[in-house]
Amino acid sequence: MALCVATHAGGVTVALRWLRRQPDPGNRFWRWNWLFVGVAGWIIFLHLLELSTWALFYYWKGAIGDAQSAFYFSAVTYTTTGYGDLVLPVEWRLLGGIEALTGILMCGWSSAFFFAIVSRMYDAIREARPL
Repeated sequence: MALCVATHAGGVTVALRWLRRQPDPGNRFWRWNWLFVGVAGWIIFLHLLELSTWALFYYWKGAIGDAQSAFYFSAVTYTTTGYGDLVLPVEWRLLGGIEALTGILMCGWSSAFFFAIVSRMYDAIREARPL
């Protein structure tokens, strides 16, 4: 869980630095659109790194026998999809819940980050064209 939080914190920091270097899109729709696409791609990459960390841990510790199943289980657990077609052994099941809670927290953080960008966009548009 700590690795996921550290990965996300580092990734969001990188994204913030990248955003600061971007020219101000003002009220230009396509510039904002491409900014969102870039941020979305980066955030998805972070989430893939985070769920891969869990998958590699499960595989390394022998909680799931093959890497493909470990990645699949981790993806459906991290995203809280939870199909239930693949489960951890009894002694590891609590860790699956912790992964799901971590995924919820990281996705919430990502949503808050997007909200902050949308707020910046709204402010820029409002400054360019007052209500």
